Amino acid sequence: MATHWTLGCDAEDPQRLAAFWAGALGYVQEPGYDDPDGASIVDADGRGPAIGFLRVPEKKTSKNRMHIDIRVAGEAPWDMAEREMLIRAKADELAAAGATRVREEYYGEPLGHIVMLDPEGNEFCVA
Repeated sequence: MATHWTLGCDAEDPQRLAAFWAGALGYVQEPGYDDPDGASIVDADGRGPAIGFLRVPEKKTSKNRMHIDIRVAGEAPWDMAEREMLIRAKADELAAAGATRVREEYYGEPLGHIVMLDPEGNEFCVA
């Protein structure tokens, strides 16, 4: 049996970052969590880990050592044209929600993933 776990994240504005990631992942605010210096989001179906955001005074200064990959295309085998369409559509949605595109990575010819930054500059990938 797997152990339940939470991804803990530092944030300048925990509520803003939690709202962005809730939308990106299809999560919801954790019921009953009420902390002005923190926020927590959960998978409403109870399958994925919780993600907590705590206010810290310092700004982000370097590349993440760990990051979230949003896998919109599901598992292999893939129709590569459909996979690229799904990746680009999700990246467009996240950009409209405050993310920034950094670059596209290709695995030979097909699009592999798009590197993006969340509203506080944390790197993540859409694959």
